[in-house]
Formats: sequence, structure tokens, C-alpha cells
Amino acid sequence: MTSYGGGMEVLASRVLLRPTDPDRSRAFYRDTLKLPIFREFATPEGLGTVFFIGGGYLEVSGRAAAPPAEGIELWLQVRDVEAVRRELDGVPILREPKQEPWGLIEMWIADPDGVRICVAEVPDDHPMRRRD
Repeated sequence: MTSYGGGMEVLASRVLLRPTDPDRSRAFYRDTLKLPIFREFATPEGLGTVFFIGGGYLEVSGRAAAPPAEGIELWLQVRDVEAVRRELDGVPILREPKQEPWGLIEMWIADPDGVRICVAEVPDDHPMRRRD
């Protein structure tokens, strides 16, 4: 285990996403990307949903008057980018899967508000690959 010493001890984390159309975005993450649901809860604006995204969470709740800032992006590591690509019926593919100079295989898609999502595969021989 790596110790960073003296810093903030983070016990859990999540990305908070305030979409312009919460029902549409919830359906995208639930039905199109098929992210598993951690929990759902009532908010003054309607239903909030927290999805599992690997070691963290994505909360889709509330409503925004405009899409999130252009610099907001999600990075999701998957086992097989090509398999995910075949399942993404109707999802705008911003960039088809390709191996990057840094060794990862990345594909870029967008959610209904235009939030860019990198779907990445770490090849078996990549240094990021955990060896157990």
C-alpha cells in the first residue's frame, strides 16, 4: 500500500452531474451504458440516482439550466472497448477506439448533454495493469 502521508483521508468519492434533462440523462447512464445503480433517492427536483463507476460513483441528480462546462469529462476503464462499442446502439461516437501513444485503447462518446466520456481499455502488457 502506498502512503501519501499527512493528506486528506478520502473514504469515498463521487462525481456530481447536474443534467439539463435528468430523466434523459438517467436513462442514458442506466439503460444505454447499463451502469449498475448504487442507490436512488428523492430530491426537490425529482429522483436522484447514484451509479457505480468502478472504484467511485456517478450521481445524476438535480437540474441545470445549461449543460456542464466543456472541460468536464468522465474516464471509464472497461475490460474490452470493442465489446462496449458493439453495445452502444445510437450513442454518438466522438472517436472510434484506437490505441494511443501512451498504450491505452480509448474511445470517446458523449452523454445527452454533451459530456465527453473516455471509455478506456488497459492492455494486458501496459504498466498500469495491476498484477495480483
